[in-house]
Amino acid sequence: MGACVTLAGVTRDFPEGFLWGASTAAHQVEGNNDNSDWWDWELVDGGAHVHEPSGVAIDQWHRYRDDMALLGGLGHNAHRLSVEWSRLEPEPGRFDDEAFDHYADVLDTVLANGMTPFVTTYHFTLPRWFAARGGWLADDAVERYATFVAEVARRLGAERLPFVCTVNEPQIIPLEGYLLGVFPPGHEDFDEFQAANRALASAHRAAVAALRSVSSDIRTGTCLQLIALEPARPDDEGDRELAAMMRREMSEMHLDDLRAGGDVGDWVGVQYYSRTRLDSSRQPPIAPPPEGVETTLMGWEVFPEGLRRALDDAATVGLPLYITENGIATADDTQRVRYLDSHLRIVADAIRDGIDVRGYMYWSAFDNFEWARGYPPTFGMVAIDRDDDLTRRVLPSAAAYRRVIETGRVDALTAPAG
Repeated sequence: MGACVTLAGVTRDFPEGFLWGASTAAHQVEGNNDNSDWWDWELVDGGAHVHEPSGVAIDQWHRYRDDMALLGGLGHNAHRLSVEWSRLEPEPGRFDDEAFDHYADVLDTVLANGMTPFVTTYHFTLPRWFAARGGWLADDAVERYATFVAEVARRLGAERLPFVCTVNEPQIIPLEGYLLGVFPPGHEDFDEFQAANRALASAHRAAVAALRSVSSDIRTGTCLQLIALEPARPDDEGDRELAAMMRREMSEMHLDDLRAGGDVGDWVGVQYYSRTRLDSSRQPPIAPPPEGVETTLMGWEVFPEGLRRALDDAATVGLPLYITENGIATADDTQRVRYLDSHLRIVADAIRDGIDVRGYMYWSAFDNFEWARGYPPTFGMVAIDRDDDLTRRVLPSAAAYRRVIETGRVDALTAPAG
């Protein structure tokens, strides 16, 4: 694949057949996911751990047909979503037929609207029973997860599962849940962080094997959050050592596992938002963004250069790459267009330089429940009016994105409409 392909006198930054879409996750959009560890986490201690509970989210459990028609109408030819483990296996070994029928219809709806599904089988939320047994630290956690993934493949079928992401951000789950304590189970233990991190790397391999056992037609991958990790004070030895250690845990360990050989899947998902500057004198050891830089509603620095680093690192695995999350929380949709412009130019340059990037999915299709931050961080190209029956409002950035999809050109983002 290559960028700047000239067809009939028109120069494209992205080739024909490139997959374009946006991403969501079940707990963040469906609503009333009340059998999961996250539902419990939102309510414990009077909701002390979250800005607000998820509640009905954006009610996509009921509104998915209209939502998928909307995205297809915006020109998307791919859509990434997750199936909710706690709905599909509400008790150990008991699978819910109605929930499987629901997701079968969701995926049929995605396909009917001209979009290729990318289905994540684990996106942060666990069944309550799995969490109660020790979550990812339980001795048989990986085996139980692989059993679930095989059941998903058998029941939903390869025709609905052309692409499967086995684990969403396997490094972030241990970081937030076992080291920083801001996601369930709320622990702050470095040994548990490392153990969970390695368990999730193993869970990916086990899930690949489980999917292969059902069908060779399912293309599998893991979706890695590849943060640009840097020492806040490059001349400080403690900051340098901390940054090197966190790069080993958060990036290199997972990439090394994929490079190690065996069947590690068919593609790698790259997820990137910002850089994190580590300061060993702080607790937690995270420095604020440098003074004067552009930031988002999450407080993250806008740092597009880090996306190129992420793509360069992921490319060393030797598998095709799909950008499965990249986006901005902002109340200013013109900032979202600027963010898209700067980051898509990075992607186009990477393709031009020979990196095999085959798709881009913006985070997120819709404003949604942003975990502990609740609903204030608005990532969506489609806004949700929470004061008006969750009405969907298509933003100008969605039309700008559609122009890129139609032309394969980054400069179409800022071209006059019409």
